Amino acid sequence: MAQLVVAVSPAKIVGQKAVVKLAIKNGLPEKIESARAVCFLLDAQGKMVGQSTRWIIGRNRTGLEPGATNNFNFVITSPQPFTTTNLTAKVSFTRLVLADGKPADVRQKVVVTTAQSN
Repeated sequence: MAQLVVAVSPAKIVGQKAVVKLAIKNGLPEKIESARAVCFLLDAQGKMVGQSTRWIIGRNRTGLEPGATNNFNFVITSPQPFTTTNLTAKVSFTRLVLADGKPADVRQKVVVTTAQSN
């Protein structure tokens, strides 16, 4: 089945910021005009310590053609420095719009995987 595949890298913590890199590949047969996702940052106990919601494809950027790849960095800020660097990023897609403005079912068309840490 053709899908949008998103590999989520482990969060990199620097003071009051966490950066979560997404590697995106459009395996669908048509262009993706836009995609919106939310990134949750969880501590070792599963408690949410931060979140961010962004358009990762489209809106103020160009869409993603079939077969194309792209990267996106979620930047999550905190009012104080993160107390641990052992944080897990969970990414969930809330909206996916294909060519000609057709909405797509994110549960069927998006696969989120965990990237290998460098």
